[in-house]
Amino acid sequence: MRIAVDAMGGDYAPDEVVKGSVQAAREGIEVVLVGDRGRLEPLWEEAGRPPKLTIHHAPEAITMDDHPVEAIRKKRQSSLVQTIELVKKGEAQGAVSAGNTGATMAAALLLLGRLPGVSRPAITSPMPTRKGTSIILDAGANVDCRPQHLAQFAIMGSLYASTVLGITNPKVALLSIGEEESKGCELTLAANALIKEAGAVNYIGNIEGRDVSAGRADVIICDGFVGNIILKFTEGIAEALFAQLKEEMGRNLRGLLGGWLIKPHLRSLVKRLDYTEYGGAPLLGVNGTCIIAHGRSNAKAILNAIRVCAQAVETSLTEKIRLQVQEMDGEAP
Repeated sequence: MRIAVDAMGGDYAPDEVVKGSVQAAREGIEVVLVGDRGRLEPLWEEAGRPPKLTIHHAPEAITMDDHPVEAIRKKRQSSLVQTIELVKKGEAQGAVSAGNTGATMAAALLLLGRLPGVSRPAITSPMPTRKGTSIILDAGANVDCRPQHLAQFAIMGSLYASTVLGITNPKVALLSIGEEESKGCELTLAANALIKEAGAVNYIGNIEGRDVSAGRADVIICDGFVGNIILKFTEGIAEALFAQLKEEMGRNLRGLLGGWLIKPHLRSLVKRLDYTEYGGAPLLGVNGTCIIAHGRSNAKAILNAIRVCAQAVETSLTEKIRLQVQEMDGEAP
């Protein structure tokens, strides 16, 4: 199994991307670094030339400011496009990129295509909760959705939670403004009926925004506009709370002493809320394994993204989604 990694994507590329890839290679995962050979070879040499780490030359790079579709069409030799191309050609079984999210989605859709029956691929992002970790989808791929899209998100999210995360019979919920079936907008009302009718997942109905952090559901379904706001808001709140806590503890001796006493517990909490611990967000519904890592990914985040990608490949997640969606649509596999 080989995982192709966009070595030029992300705020800290290529240095942190190479470091994370080196760690993955030392764990036994075969990694192909895709990017400018002139910049990558010195880093590869410095790491001692890990045998399971190779370089695929790609002279161009897509920036965060590039228009996604235009960049894919004009920069065919970019590290991102070449990363997805390796998966398309079967020279790699999975792709990881911390670069331009829109461009990653566009490349995956244009080069790999959607799975048969999947209307819209969805970004699946981990969400720390009081009970552990839930996932939310869509986390930003689809701003405008139809009810059938949310019903497919429920299936794909449930399969990811059970197959990759190891959650037995994951609880799936629809994010709305009230628990009652009568509450919500036209989209959530219609989606609720479709998910119940399909009966393909362990659906527990509607949940409210406050239930997300409480961990009431393992899989939370919503459109990409709402999902992305929740994701970014949660990340911002966590950063703000820790910054304020640090400031308060440094005000006087009592605060410093209290901080010293709770330091081990704070470390555990920080780890649970740290996005680098979760790797990347799978783009579910495309005909291949593609992981979108955080734009600020450091070496640890890249390592975990590669691990997630490898696990998705090993468990045949894409094929399971294909079969489940076809069954939902009443098609023969």
